[in-house]
Amino acid sequence: MTSYPLHSVLFVCLGNICRSPLAEGVFRSVLVAEGKGDGVVIDSAGTNGYHTGELPDERSIAVASRHGIDISGQRCRQLITSDFTRFDLIVGMDRQNIAMIQTRRPSVATAEVGMFHELAFGDAKQIPDPYYGTSVDFERVYRMILAASKGLSARF
Repeated sequence: MTSYPLHSVLFVCLGNICRSPLAEGVFRSVLVAEGKGDGVVIDSAGTNGYHTGELPDERSIAVASRHGIDISGQRCRQLITSDFTRFDLIVGMDRQNIAMIQTRRPSVATAEVGMFHELAFGDAKQIPDPYYGTSVDFERVYRMILAASKGLSARF
């Protein structure tokens, strides 16, 4: 486990269009609200590069906006080798993301890797991909991410 306090975190999901950009924005807002935002590097990426350069999904942007968080300036990117030394912590949203992250982990990696809920609460609950769902699914994922962000913030 990485020592406290951490100074950088990368949130990772499949395409970097739904969960991870939402987690990036929500976690940033939680740290700012707690007075911990200064100097912390927060980013997001996807295990695939299908959406590189695109905005987050409009439903993620909308649910964030409903809660006073603007993620419309983010651009999707793919997880790269240097992320494993650039970030203290790499956070996957589900077991599939963790498996993909671990297959790309270089031998020189220094980042701790774990699933969001596990890092925040010690349980292996996954944050489901809302992509094929409705705005209700995006709202549910937002609430899960908010709770996990509050739990994870103790490490920063």
